[in-house]
Amino acid sequence: MLAIGLMSGTSRDGIDAALIETDGKRAVTPVAFHAKAYDDGFRVRLAESCTRAMAMNAPGFEPLIASVEGELTELHVEAVADLLGRSGHVAQDIGVIGFHGHTVAHRPDRGWTWQIGDGAALAGAFGITVVGDLRSADVAAGGQGAPLMPVYHRALAEGLTKPAAILNLGGVANITAIGTDGDLVAFDTGMASGLIDNWMQAQGDAAYDEGGAVAALGQVDEARLAAMLADPWFDLPPPKSIDREAFTIDAVLGLSLEDGAATLTAFSAAAVARAIDHLAVRPACIHVAGGGRHNATLMAMLRARTGLDVVPVDGLGWDGDALEAQGFAYMAVRSMLGLPISFPGTTGVLEAMTGGVVFKA
Repeated sequence: MLAIGLMSGTSRDGIDAALIETDGKRAVTPVAFHAKAYDDGFRVRLAESCTRAMAMNAPGFEPLIASVEGELTELHVEAVADLLGRSGHVAQDIGVIGFHGHTVAHRPDRGWTWQIGDGAALAGAFGITVVGDLRSADVAAGGQGAPLMPVYHRALAEGLTKPAAILNLGGVANITAIGTDGDLVAFDTGMASGLIDNWMQAQGDAAYDEGGAVAALGQVDEARLAAMLADPWFDLPPPKSIDREAFTIDAVLGLSLEDGAATLTAFSAAAVARAIDHLAVRPACIHVAGGGRHNATLMAMLRARTGLDVVPVDGLGWDGDALEAQGFAYMAVRSMLGLPISFPGTTGVLEAMTGGVVFKA
């Protein structure tokens, strides 16, 4: 089946749209990929929506969030249209769209997670069945609702030597550990690029630290880093997840632009090192996906603080930019087949379960 996957991640930089052919099991063939960037104004409105959502006791109506949801859905319609045009396919070729939407608040501690995006409108725009709201069923069943990529990572990594570890560096970082028997353990490790981006936008008049160039010029404030790592969340055993808004740049205020960037980059790397300590067996290598793998300073700090080989997934023939979008296409097919997308070792749910809400065209 041809399936489209759409991902608007915690980096808030845009929409990743991927087209794959898959049986929802072991067969996966990437077909096309397209990234659609958000403009600066929408990124600001999206960030403010996340701030407002995190302040709410439960999902509900809020004027700005409702407005941003409409904009977000239209941008996803454009992304699908662009992907179809670039791939040479038409809507009738596509079996399903996996629509992640955008997480404005993730509060499994309160029994809910909130992804905005109108799945019915997206289905109606193309006449293609859409599977959305892929996290809520897991949270309702007592799981963390994240991470969801492990089942896709396992499909891709079938030929890798086990144990294997795949690290995704978006706004938040998460790791998938695949055991010799194929068992999955996965969890969020902490921040990835989210705080670094916030710092650069607030202090450096830039969207992000390109290549880690600013952090490379700074010195890590080890005392401030230690204070950030003292948060009890890091000691919690997996599975566990975290919202991008759980940490702020307040801990490094007063530092120079370079030292602040270096300290926040080290925070992301040190959190991964702490996460590795939670694994029953240390992997020999960490395969890295997501935008953070383009940050050379972060990658170097990961190697230094974990003591492991840290390499981009692209060396495996995978597209590290497309992986999450591909994963949601894969999970949409699994949802249609009634196959599980979350597991006790990945989200803490009591038993393997499927998820997603189907929006018929």
